[in-house]
Amino acid sequence: MPGLIVNNVTYLDPESGEFRPNTSVRVENDRFVEVTDAPTTSGADDVVVIDGGGRTMLPGFIDAHVHPVVTSMDTKAMANRSQTRIGIETKTILERMLRRGFTTIRDAGGLDRGLGEALTLGLIDGPRAFRSGRVISQTGGHGDLTASSENPQVCGCGIETDFFSRIADGPEAVRRAVREELKNGADQIKVMAGGGVATPTDAIDMVQYTEDEIRVAVVEASNRNTYVLAHAYVPQAITQAVEAGVRSIEHGCLLDDASARLMAQHGTYLVPTMVVYQQLKKFGEVLNFPSESMEKLEFVLHASNAAVETALSAGVKLGFGTDLLGETHDAQSDEFALRGAVQPAIDVIRSATIINAEILGRSDDLGAVKPGAFADLLLVDGNPLEDLSVLGGQGDHLDVIVRAGKVIKNRIT
Repeated sequence: MPGLIVNNVTYLDPESGEFRPNTSVRVENDRFVEVTDAPTTSGADDVVVIDGGGRTMLPGFIDAHVHPVVTSMDTKAMANRSQTRIGIETKTILERMLRRGFTTIRDAGGLDRGLGEALTLGLIDGPRAFRSGRVISQTGGHGDLTASSENPQVCGCGIETDFFSRIADGPEAVRRAVREELKNGADQIKVMAGGGVATPTDAIDMVQYTEDEIRVAVVEASNRNTYVLAHAYVPQAITQAVEAGVRSIEHGCLLDDASARLMAQHGTYLVPTMVVYQQLKKFGEVLNFPSESMEKLEFVLHASNAAVETALSAGVKLGFGTDLLGETHDAQSDEFALRGAVQPAIDVIRSATIINAEILGRSDDLGAVKPGAFADLLLVDGNPLEDLSVLGGQGDHLDVIVRAGKVIKNRIT
């Protein structure tokens, strides 16, 4: 890979919140090796040099909650879709994420080992991905996509598996399910700790799993030097998951003061996902999202803003996630504006960079432009602190995108 130099940019440092004009960076292989306040040069012949013309430079964005393998909102159609077709559709979704400036993603369920390997090998020109593999769910939980039946075929082993989930009941079944996902290369584990919108058979206010079951997942993940994220909406589910030791709560739309304070005490992160509810309301019926799920959507549609405010008041750190499904993935960057309605712009950017890097346990590698970190950067035509919309759309205002030292997009002549 040729080296890369980017001169004459204004770095918006997420940590300090300050602009650093006249910044230059030098990249070797996939890492930043120099960040200076003066133009830099290289004697090598195979170095790409970009003059940023004073544009705003940001670290590449991280989306901590994505489902690229959910390629349609029509869940019945998804159940009958071949894995080959899903893989091809997922490739397009991943590549479009990168071109919106998301150089890293955390898959929150479904991205299999083959797709992960295709990303690593460059067969898919998409973001760096941290996979959760199959989600871990109880019978009748948010990850249980099977239809209810008067004569269910109950598996004596305690675990049932499909492309998205492992249905495991009881601590020992959960232990085995988690170990299988970690054996298969999952970077972290996702558990369903409460009811959700997309599955028709579990109520939003349902608490799922016991603390013992979730704690087993946490212990097994910790033994592999990783962590657990938990889907949860209601305070009871959030509290149980936090006390069991999960690192992040996903969504948390019905968070209350007490559960927020508990999260802050334990250092548990919240990853809100506002844009998914907006998109489900707008397009769900047209795109055959289940009618039962559309009814449940009303319980959480307008709750996200209040949950974010409650979390911030308690001192909870907020990550950045989107959770989009199927045909709505292109709305990914709309999350910036939605979050900007309840947070200062710099805090939204921090969520999508340094805080998400913390959640991933990769602060040395991601979320900042600094020597030693992966060379992920964006050059923005505009000032996102004045107008977050320059981060929206399909990367319309991103003139340069670099992931791991590779120039993905460059429209500076």
